[in-house]
Amino acid sequence: MYEPIRAKSVHSTMAGAPSDFPHRSREEELDIQLAGHLAALLAVTDDLRALTPSAELDTAAERLAGEVRRLRGDRAPLRAAPAAAGDPAALHRRAHTLAGRALVVAASRADTAAAILTAERMDAHAAALAGPKELSTTR
Repeated sequence: MYEPIRAKSVHSTMAGAPSDFPHRSREEELDIQLAGHLAALLAVTDDLRALTPSAELDTAAERLAGEVRRLRGDRAPLRAAPAAAGDPAALHRRAHTLAGRALVVAASRADTAAAILTAERMDAHAAALAGPKELSTTR
């Protein structure tokens, strides 16, 4: 039927066996993932701020930077110079997608502050994509 294994496994699966590489916990992995999504959202927010400056985007950028700093052990996020050109609608779609990804990770790690911030950003970008609402004149 099956031939017995004759060589030692290349994978260390025995409990208590020393390994050659460091392992991270699930929480550490989720922190890294969430910080990455928030940093990407911050970069898109900075691009939007360059195209359409607003106090709301300035506040959002500072809040995102604070969350990234918290998740990275008080290390400030690297911020590139924003792109001077681009399509604001495409940037809002990208930001909405990134906020959604961050929301999923924040929810899985039970990070209420990050979940609230990303949900707010999703709402803001969805509203920006919807555009201004016209008032109906029908009675």
